[in-house]
Amino acid sequence: MAAGKVYLIGAGPGDPGLLTRKAERILGRADVVLYDALMDRSILSLVRTGAELIPVGKRGGKPSPKQKEINELLIRKARAGRIVARLKGGDPFVLGRGAEEALALVRKGVRIELVPGVTSAIAAPTYAGIPLTHRDFASSFSVITGQEDPAKTESGINWKALASGKGTLVFLMGMANLDKITGSLARAGLSPRTPVGIVENGTYPFQRTVTGDLRDISRRVRKAGIKPPAVIIVGEVVRLREEMNWFEKKPLFGKKIVITRAREQASALAETLQASGAWTLEFPTIEILGPRRNTGLDRAIGKISDFDWLVLTSPNGVRGLIGRMLDLDRDLRDLKGVKIAVIGPATREELGWWGIKAEVMPGKYYSSELPRAMGGKNIRGKRILLARSEQADPDLPRVLRAAGGLVTDVICYRTARAKRVDPEVKKAVTRGDFDGITFTSSSTVINFLGIMGKAKARLLLKGKLVAAIGEVTARALKENKIRAGIVARKPTIPDLAEAIIGYYKRK
Repeated sequence: MAAGKVYLIGAGPGDPGLLTRKAERILGRADVVLYDALMDRSILSLVRTGAELIPVGKRGGKPSPKQKEINELLIRKARAGRIVARLKGGDPFVLGRGAEEALALVRKGVRIELVPGVTSAIAAPTYAGIPLTHRDFASSFSVITGQEDPAKTESGINWKALASGKGTLVFLMGMANLDKITGSLARAGLSPRTPVGIVENGTYPFQRTVTGDLRDISRRVRKAGIKPPAVIIVGEVVRLREEMNWFEKKPLFGKKIVITRAREQASALAETLQASGAWTLEFPTIEILGPRRNTGLDRAIGKISDFDWLVLTSPNGVRGLIGRMLDLDRDLRDLKGVKIAVIGPATREELGWWGIKAEVMPGKYYSSELPRAMGGKNIRGKRILLARSEQADPDLPRVLRAAGGLVTDVICYRTARAKRVDPEVKKAVTRGDFDGITFTSSSTVINFLGIMGKAKARLLLKGKLVAAIGEVTARALKENKIRAGIVARKPTIPDLAEAIIGYYKRK
């Protein structure tokens, strides 16, 4: 059996965008992933299908594995020849007990590799608009544990040295000992007027920040209800937050938006909304599958160069057709001489990824506009291959035939109700713990109602922002007695995101 290996990986402080590229590559090939409690669920979506996921996170006051048990589990999995990713929040070696795990593995002869991560000691203050150094305020900073080993007979922290320095002080895991930390600093000689900032859930879209000074920060924290995990920053740099606060001013900051697109398609919308501060919950209601039978598609591909026009109505249609051509070992140059018409810029863009240019895209993304864009009467007698979904709108082939086109309508993909939704996301949606929800097709509407139940879904969406990508999707909602509060100006992902951002900006 091949020798296993353990990668000790820093997962960063929360924002999944801060995960390193190296960490992402390792997660894509690991056999087993052991992960901490303070972990954004979207990071786990990077793990390859079939890998074993084991939660080993420790949360204060809640049952959790002991460190010795985690060490033994890592050793056992590695000795079984597995590639193991040990995901730890922040950086494993900044007050994260990563060194203990690494030594336990090395001493048992297990191969290891250490992958640093972005520590919350730096990231949380940065996302709160508090720089740890500034030439006018602090030229150094110290990172200190707020929770020493309870087995110690006396503190290993030199409070007098910390209080007498000019640098910024950052305490991790210190919320339970906040009074002790501020009191120790004050008794050691630090001015009671020294600014203090507390950042709860740093880098997440639900981050909260409270500022004060050594005298009153505990009272302010209690009044705001700030809880762990939180980072404590002590020093003059905290005064800069008022001017530099950037993250919490984003238009969607703190808003939870549910995305019902297929998992493979959710990223573009999620990334746009996250860039504006939203917390996105991926609730895939559909899966993209191949056709039940390839007979009609294969027959059309076999004579594809005989067609005058190829019409593609979605990026999935592009992927379905070209994917099947490649499966059949057909050359994409067979499309030379065939004019291509697409509906929507996303379809055009997907085609462009394959180095293929679309001649025609109607300005309005509706079936009725396509014959005019293709030349109106000039398509009479032309052979047209229409490659699209099994559940596609029947209007398009009728419109093309009415204009005189000789249409071959083939199925190159189909959608089905998603079999798996992250249970934590489903719980959040079931509780109504979200601000808005997006629907990007009639299928997402129908399948969401099917998964949640029509009556319950209507109740859940009452009072929430419901955003539809276009009139067809809005109509599917209306038919099910749900009103779309937003309908994108054009049925595209960028327009849908823009409409959501604009809505909250106006509010």
